[in-house]
Amino acid sequence: MSAARPLTLLRAIAVTATLPLLLTACGYGSESTDDGKQSEVAADAEKLSVDEVKLGYFPNLTHANALVGIEEGLLQKELGATRIKSATFNAGPSEIEALNAGSIDIGWIGPSPSINGFAKSQGKNLRIISGSASGGVKLVVNPDRIKSEDDLKGKKIATPQLGNTQDVAFLNWIAEKGWKVNAQSGKGAVSVVRTDNKVAPDAYKSGSIDGAWVPEPTASRLVAEGAEVLLDEADLWPDKKFVITNIIVSQKFLKEHPDVIEAVLRGSVKTNDWIKANPDKAKASANKALEELSGKALPKDVLDPAWESITFLDDPLASTLDSQAQHAVKAGLLEQPTLDGIYDLTPLNKVLEAEGKEEVDDAGLGVK
Repeated sequence: MSAARPLTLLRAIAVTATLPLLLTACGYGSESTDDGKQSEVAADAEKLSVDEVKLGYFPNLTHANALVGIEEGLLQKELGATRIKSATFNAGPSEIEALNAGSIDIGWIGPSPSINGFAKSQGKNLRIISGSASGGVKLVVNPDRIKSEDDLKGKKIATPQLGNTQDVAFLNWIAEKGWKVNAQSGKGAVSVVRTDNKVAPDAYKSGSIDGAWVPEPTASRLVAEGAEVLLDEADLWPDKKFVITNIIVSQKFLKEHPDVIEAVLRGSVKTNDWIKANPDKAKASANKALEELSGKALPKDVLDPAWESITFLDDPLASTLDSQAQHAVKAGLLEQPTLDGIYDLTPLNKVLEAEGKEEVDDAGLGVK
């Protein structure tokens, strides 16, 4: 395996020392919560090499592979008598911290925190072992103020957080149009306003933002408030696919418990198959899980369009993760990273072969 160099943060460190990680997840806060979910274990089930496996994920639709896999018992079935202990997170940095501390073993997380977590540890703390979801990101705007892409000039467009996955994508899109925006301040031809997804709908209603480049279900929440979709980010990518959620694991756990890794990956693959075969039931299952976690289910006018824009898949779409890293470099948010060894897809490909499925590729970024 090639030694990975640190992902050096540039101007962001000079601007603020309060950003512990420049590349973050979708920006829902920083807390984690033990969700207390316990799946039923068959009486004759056999225990694997650990008594329990600690899983981490977000209470987001883009993490429905975990939501549905746990809700329907599909992950627990593959783990036998090895119980799942799960925790939910509201932002990528806190989940990476939990992985580093051993509070979780395996996590569902976005591409930017995966890149940052790998590089900051010089390639020593995590591996991406599977994909999970693609898509689910949209540019939504106030139709009274913005009717075309050119109308964005001079307007205030929200992204979840400086340097997060959607922020980088929007800055890259702006740059490709030839518009000048300072990546740090967000000032320029378009005003990029970093706004927590939890408050974006209120900011939109108050008129303090004119639109937002945001993940689901925030995009559909804004549409329910009267916004319209100007652009689906999927339309910017080859085959309309780009990674929005990976499955990562601590390297220590990957080395010591390959049987558990394979079991979780089997559960993940079978969950994605179940989602595809039962889309309506899967959508309802994910919403039920969200209600259990947050106390409130998503309304139909938010749930349906949000769900429709997300594709659940096993392929990590490794080339798109590399592209997202390059977008951050172009935006001036980080130096050129070395991502050699960020993937170990050997366990996943073993599972896929056993299921009669095609192997997936690591775009040359796998363990050597």
